[in-house]
Amino acid sequence: MPAFSRLVRFLAKDGITYYGDAILPAGVKDISKAKQARVVTGDIFGQHIVTDKVADIRLLLAPLTPEHVRTVRCLGLNYANHAKESNMAIPTYPILFYKPATALTGPSDPITIPPIAQTGSTLDYECELVVVIGKQATDVSEEDALDYVLGYAVGNDVSHRDWQIKRGGGQWSLGKGYDGWAPWGPGIVTGAAIGDAQRLRISTKVNGQTVQNQTTADMIFGIRK
Repeated sequence: MPAFSRLVRFLAKDGITYYGDAILPAGVKDISKAKQARVVTGDIFGQHIVTDKVADIRLLLAPLTPEHVRTVRCLGLNYANHAKESNMAIPTYPILFYKPATALTGPSDPITIPPIAQTGSTLDYECELVVVIGKQATDVSEEDALDYVLGYAVGNDVSHRDWQIKRGGGQWSLGKGYDGWAPWGPGIVTGAAIGDAQRLRISTKVNGQTVQNQTTADMIFGIRK
């Protein structure tokens, strides 16, 4: 079990990059509001400790370094209401696609649109629940599945729908896998701190307007599955 509750990776005001357990004021749940963190030392996926050293946060980075991420597996069309709104059939099996590790970026980093994706008007965004697997797993039962989860984060599944569906001939990764098109963070929250991850509300606002509002209870294939 992780020793931290809200893991962040950050550039501190002393110029050093740390892992830390975010310190939040009473009643505040938004990790992006954290100004300080208790420094975490050791192996995030193994033996580690939350130290008494408190560092001042200058900039929150992607929660894990690129070398700590082997695979970015994504499930498409995994919310029942979204499938109905899109007039698409509820999938019998998960629609799985991948994003390369180079797509990962921090929560405040700019999203670069490469020349190939600058035509048309089909750029899109989707707020997603990110499930971070903390240890190797093969043939795990649904009953034991959450024992392998390090924690949960927020991510943005940036897409170019034209390349995803029409130009790409249905190759989803072709319209979703450009560098920097998987921003996530600002932290990883453990299951103990978050409670039931199948009862979380996910929403997106663009210029103050709510454009996405759903709950993880609407997932077709839940986290355990």
